[in-house]
Amino acid sequence: MLGDIADALESLVRQVLQMMNAGETLDTIVHTVKVPADVLAKPYLRPLYDEPEFVVRNIWRLYGGWWDGAASRLKPAPDSVLGAEIASLAGGADVLIARAKGLAEEGDLRLACHLADFAAWAAPDDATIHTRRAEIYNKRRDVELSLMSKGIFKAAARESEAVVKRNQP
Repeated sequence: MLGDIADALESLVRQVLQMMNAGETLDTIVHTVKVPADVLAKPYLRPLYDEPEFVVRNIWRLYGGWWDGAASRLKPAPDSVLGAEIASLAGGADVLIARAKGLAEEGDLRLACHLADFAAWAAPDDATIHTRRAEIYNKRRDVELSLMSKGIFKAAARESEAVVKRNQP
């Protein structure tokens, strides 16, 4: 059992370092490096608390530091400004949240959450947008396996639920 755990962790470190040394970005590494499904199927290696993706990020942080390599994120614009600009380009925060809802229904919850956040940052007090954002994050929480993911996505839903409650008559 301990050998399996060590092998899985060593494999993650090896894969991440190989990709870092090849000049790959954190984004590419996070979406490429995997623990084989048969290894994760072992009951003692199932990602119940956190996930290999989080370990990959920590390996990057250990060897590469906090910056993810995207120049725009070295000194980024505030989320509210970025959200407002993206909403403006898309035709409004309501357009973004409608697309986020559609993506969630199609099963692309990762992208749906991005768009829901952009919409909420653009319209921080809009109860309709926050109702949809909460629905999307609750749906994402329901399909996650790890407690860490479930907790973070539920917290995001609750943030939006609080906005809705605060804006009720």
